[in-house]
Amino acid sequence: MTIRLYDTSARQIRDFLPLTPGRVSIYLCGATVQAAPHIGHIRSGLNFDIMRRWFAYRGYDVTFIRNVTDIDDKIIAKSVEQDRPWWAIGYDNERAFNDGYTALGCLPPTYEPRATGHIPEMTEMMRELIDRGHAYAADGNVYFDVRSYPGYLALSNQELDNLLQPAGEGETGKRDPRDFAMWKAAKPGEPFWDTPWGPGRPGWHLECSAMAHKYLGSAFDIHGGGVDLVFPHHENEIAQSKAYGDDFASYWLHNAWVTMSGEKMAKSLGNSVLISEMLKRWRPIVLRYYLGTPHYRSMIEYSEDAVREAETAFARIEGFIHRAVEKAGAVEPAAEVPTAFAEAMDEDFSVPQALAVVHTTVKQGNAALSADDKDTAAARLAELRAMLAVLGLDPLDDHWATGSDRGDELHGVVDSLVRLVLDQRQAARSRKDYATADAIRDELQRAGLVIEDTPAGPRWELGTH
Repeated sequence: MTIRLYDTSARQIRDFLPLTPGRVSIYLCGATVQAAPHIGHIRSGLNFDIMRRWFAYRGYDVTFIRNVTDIDDKIIAKSVEQDRPWWAIGYDNERAFNDGYTALGCLPPTYEPRATGHIPEMTEMMRELIDRGHAYAADGNVYFDVRSYPGYLALSNQELDNLLQPAGEGETGKRDPRDFAMWKAAKPGEPFWDTPWGPGRPGWHLECSAMAHKYLGSAFDIHGGGVDLVFPHHENEIAQSKAYGDDFASYWLHNAWVTMSGEKMAKSLGNSVLISEMLKRWRPIVLRYYLGTPHYRSMIEYSEDAVREAETAFARIEGFIHRAVEKAGAVEPAAEVPTAFAEAMDEDFSVPQALAVVHTTVKQGNAALSADDKDTAAARLAELRAMLAVLGLDPLDDHWATGSDRGDELHGVVDSLVRLVLDQRQAARSRKDYATADAIRDELQRAGLVIEDTPAGPRWELGTH
């Protein structure tokens, strides 16, 4: 029953030994709320939701912290660009993130602290680091002296002398260009908070060190985030926290990206697929299956066909469940998952191997139904529901049965029919039969639909007439 985790800091799979028996403490770097979330953002929260569910299944009491970065350079830039208050932009996008997490069935965190709510804790941490000789103030900024901490860059396995770290705008007074800002002096017109070193705002890295310390103490079990955060964000967190005197995280877990055409999905690259747009076209439970079933350390290359394949695969699971309920009646989830499923999940949350057990169980259940063996079908259904509960994919769970997914069933039927017509339109365009393609589009528009061609494929929505 030992859970084993791939620890980025050790570069190997390690047995999980909690600091406190029976308890797991997790800190996950959450949203920076300068824009609405794309599916790559939501993947991180979804991966750690599955991990959290497995720890709970194994009997652990889980404390799960997922922070919100509600002030940074990008949010301020958006505020100027949109002529809106920084806090309004942050609030709207924070709601969009939470809507996405909720739609895909993620459990709410134990706490979800915001950076701007923890300025006193950051101030105290900076004061202590300055007193210990690890930080210094200059021109209203406060910097961490990276050479003062011998373990700097151990997580990312880099050499300090080879590190190129250009100074950010307004970061003046550095003793070494590789020193990083914990506090940034406010420019005219920018939001600020008062500190002993002058008015300003938090650097990106300081907030997580301060909030992890407040909510999880000087030592906790797991720190998580996207693989792109290993450097500089997580390196800088480690340096600050350990120089402050904390033991900090025992294990470091990082999820991989969602990519498009081999590149990381990002709004700055113009290749992002917003979760809000995806939810208009796909059932939330299908999106959870698509994003949650690859191994968390594996890249997901986004494509329309890949989501459709996920839809088809989940339909096989769902089809058995509905047929089994019709023939054998409602069955509660089994008390335990099958051994092979548990072994896969214990080995670094190997969801693909666990999912193979799910599909084998579905195959066995369908065979039992064909043989009119209701008892065996009911047993397989109970096992299946237990496994799907761990993955957050049980369609009979209250979230899906009473939430937006069940309410979207009619939309899903219409969407399937419209996409069939859109596939015909795409085929016409591929053979350069533009007259037919335009005729299909015009007919859909006359039916009251608006068609938009996007990087993720054609999208439809109801018109306003």
